[in-house]
Amino acid sequence: MSMAVQLDLADIQGNVLTAYGRLGFPKGRFLLLNIADARAGRTLLDMLRPYVTTALRWPSSKDKEPPPGTVFQRRPQVAVNVAFTFWGLLALGVPIRTLRGMPDEFIDGMPARADILCDNFPKHIEEAWDPVWLWRDDPRRRVHVLLTLNAQMNDDGTPVERLDEVTREILGFIHAMQGKVTLLSGHRGADERWQDLSALLGSLPDGTKTPLPTEHFGFVDAIGDPVFEGQHEPDKMAARVVGQGKLLPDQSWAPLAAGEFLLGHPDESQEIAGGPMPLDFARNGTFIAYRKLHQNVAAFRDAMDRMAVTFAKVMQVGQEEACETLKAKIAGRWSDGVPLISAPTYPEWRAVQARRVAAAKAGDRATLAALDRALVDFTFRDDPLGAKCPFGSHLRRSNTRDMMDPLLTSPDPKKWGGSVLNNRRRLLRRGLPYGEAAPGATVDDQEHGIVMLATCASLFRQFEFVQQQWMQYGLDFNTGNDTCPIVGNHGEDAKFVIAADPASGKPPFICDRLPQFVETRGGEYFFVPSMTALRMIAAGIVDPT
Repeated sequence: MSMAVQLDLADIQGNVLTAYGRLGFPKGRFLLLNIADARAGRTLLDMLRPYVTTALRWPSSKDKEPPPGTVFQRRPQVAVNVAFTFWGLLALGVPIRTLRGMPDEFIDGMPARADILCDNFPKHIEEAWDPVWLWRDDPRRRVHVLLTLNAQMNDDGTPVERLDEVTREILGFIHAMQGKVTLLSGHRGADERWQDLSALLGSLPDGTKTPLPTEHFGFVDAIGDPVFEGQHEPDKMAARVVGQGKLLPDQSWAPLAAGEFLLGHPDESQEIAGGPMPLDFARNGTFIAYRKLHQNVAAFRDAMDRMAVTFAKVMQVGQEEACETLKAKIAGRWSDGVPLISAPTYPEWRAVQARRVAAAKAGDRATLAALDRALVDFTFRDDPLGAKCPFGSHLRRSNTRDMMDPLLTSPDPKKWGGSVLNNRRRLLRRGLPYGEAAPGATVDDQEHGIVMLATCASLFRQFEFVQQQWMQYGLDFNTGNDTCPIVGNHGEDAKFVIAADPASGKPPFICDRLPQFVETRGGEYFFVPSMTALRMIAAGIVDPT
């Protein structure tokens, strides 16, 4: 029996292991800096280091008291983390001999790889992206540093006061650098100095605001994040890994290798990937792909309503059932997160909802836990034709699970391969929505969407592969040139095919003339250093030998 992996949580930045939005931090503010003087930049970093939130776990009222001697940190009101572009590391004086070990895609940066990522559609990034991301050959406008602030929320839905306090303190540090470090402006939104973010909010009977787990299209979001070695305490790992780790040939679940998400650790190929020297500079660091994704909410709602009219006639169902079914087929899940694999039809979905309501009313925790587990504990083996969950749906594209097993349909379980071909393409998804998209009062030139921080050890093998191959092409899913129906690029003839259930007697349904639902509005590649590397950068003592 293998020993559980123990990570040095005090050396890892907290936004790598923790999805802040799901743990009581529904507000966000992201700032971008430019460094004109290396010494001033390092001085600023040294002032910021005490603010940085690590991955040390917070005591929870739901848990037992931590054993004596346990190292932990108090839950902050605002979690602060820092990351750097290649040019930011260069501006801070990190040696070339260290930087040359960085991967090519990180050195290039996201804007330079817009064609690879299919971002120059429907408009070129020079027209579409927020000005803050477009440096236009002015080195004083180039993005060097990303500061992410994730905050707790007051009962009225506003961020805690500490968010503005931390922001003022950071601005004070920048001002003290006398123009040698600048805060980059040019974000679209209420304040061009930074990107403000917020979970969508609902209201409780007493008027108190509560964060919702949904995004602007109406889907419950961020359900199936991968689980990797050392991410959770050993006594919690067995439950967390089900449906979210890797599927072994015997159909059991195990955590993914830590090296898929943290540099300096063995990955799924049993290797430690090469990286910048010295070893301590890379170890416990990672990369993020920052993506500001604008959502064309009005276009999405209009398209669903339009196609549902035809779908209702063909399938002989009501308009509401038709609209909900279409959205589920496109996403791979119903709007509340229930996967099509476990509830393929509208009546079955409503039955699951009724079970949850009854269990909640009765205080039946076992049933509620089973329903929560069903959100992630499934495979595609029993749906080889895509009749339950379409091959090209967003769910199957973003996490193929066992679908890529070449012997998926073999009657001999000894030949099954599990999810081995998918395990090297997984991404940790961090981030929050921005803007508002009220029903009936939304136009698509308003500011609303989601900022996603795709976190992984290899931007090329993980993020870029999924973005380019699985979202923008259909060959791996037997869907020809069809792109992802939600985040893919949609030309005039864009379509999405909903396969027919052979037992239903109904024909396949083609969703035609799909408009563009999602567009990039900015982004960049960032290196998230360990606390050790952050200290080395701030002190100017990175020794590549």
